[in-house]
Amino acid sequence: MSRYVFKMPDLGEGTVSAEVVEWKVKVGDSVKEDQVIAEVMTDKAAVEIPSPVTGRVLSITGQPGDMVAVGSELIAFDTTGAQPAEGAPAAKSAQPSAAVAAPPAKAGAAAGAAPVAASSAASRVMASPATRRKAHVAGVDLATVSGSGPGGRISADDLAAVISGQGRGAAKPAARAPKKGVEEIKIIGVRRVIAERMSAAKRNIPHFAYVEEVDVTELEALRQYLNSRQPKGAPSLTYLPFLVAALVRVLESFPQCNALHDAERNLILRHSAVHVGIATQTPDGLKVPVVRHAEARSLHDLAAEIRRVSEAARSNKATRDELMGSTITVTSLGKLGGIASTPVINAPEVAIVGVNKAVDRPVVVDGAVAIRRIMNLSSSFDHRFVDGFDAAAMIQALKEKLEHPAIIFIQD
Repeated sequence: MSRYVFKMPDLGEGTVSAEVVEWKVKVGDSVKEDQVIAEVMTDKAAVEIPSPVTGRVLSITGQPGDMVAVGSELIAFDTTGAQPAEGAPAAKSAQPSAAVAAPPAKAGAAAGAAPVAASSAASRVMASPATRRKAHVAGVDLATVSGSGPGGRISADDLAAVISGQGRGAAKPAARAPKKGVEEIKIIGVRRVIAERMSAAKRNIPHFAYVEEVDVTELEALRQYLNSRQPKGAPSLTYLPFLVAALVRVLESFPQCNALHDAERNLILRHSAVHVGIATQTPDGLKVPVVRHAEARSLHDLAAEIRRVSEAARSNKATRDELMGSTITVTSLGKLGGIASTPVINAPEVAIVGVNKAVDRPVVVDGAVAIRRIMNLSSSFDHRFVDGFDAAAMIQALKEKLEHPAIIFIQD
């Protein structure tokens, strides 16, 4: 037997250890070179680790949630009859998968995939975290589903067939009986990072929240007009690119809101460029892809880039660079936006602008009741570095541009 030991690779950016999120193989499995064997989590990103060799798995180190030091044994193979890949260990081969949204400072913002560690019985079922979550929502016991993938792995299509009643082993209708049992879910991977960073943001940053009502009737008319001029089949413009375009103009007068707090050096870094983080809900959790140099983009360019980075995040294809480096964040729940919210600042940024849903409401205009489209902006600021007056003034300036959208495009 020829034993080949693969050690935890150096994943860059000063990483000294990584958390095991999910093993893609088990002891006894035969693997091929470059086959993904594990997903690990650094402080910055979830990273898929490919196998450096073709062989059979002899042993693995660490269970989901365990930390493994860089340079320590991660997995061992029997490579009898196979040769290790040239240049292994393959730290360079490890490519980031769904990564967290992390600004350049060490106190980055949270986002990303939250793998599920279910009970011991459920953990024997081979399925991705996303498939497990979908099954949980649909009330399907994965133990009753026949998987068509390697080793009986349950794919998304297998689950969809069961939910539609077409697959083998479809779950029986649940009886109306008292439910028992508690599902234990380990807080690991990106969900752990989210928990740690959100806790740190709320603990360390004195949030100042400010909510303002905005009449977007004119903006809605402009949006509909521009959409009517779009080529057939082209994506429709949403409010978001207008908001980002207006925000870019406003930040010229409020540079203290387009800044990062470098706690280690006790500095505020005011940026001339506006790199806007777009808080994006994905099947794996919250991610914040970045639209870089929003100040240099046209309206349609902004719309296209917002769509591109958001879809990359949702489809788990966003690179590490696309998920870090924002200077201010915009968050919106779309139609679920509610009346008001209190968004948590994406540290080390000092401001976040939240968008609530737009609804038609009766309001008084020039002494008469009229139906207007109203939308609230719910924003938070780091009160250590942004005074309440300046925060309010910034949102009022943003309100003015959104209520009279023509001035967004007028160069002073």
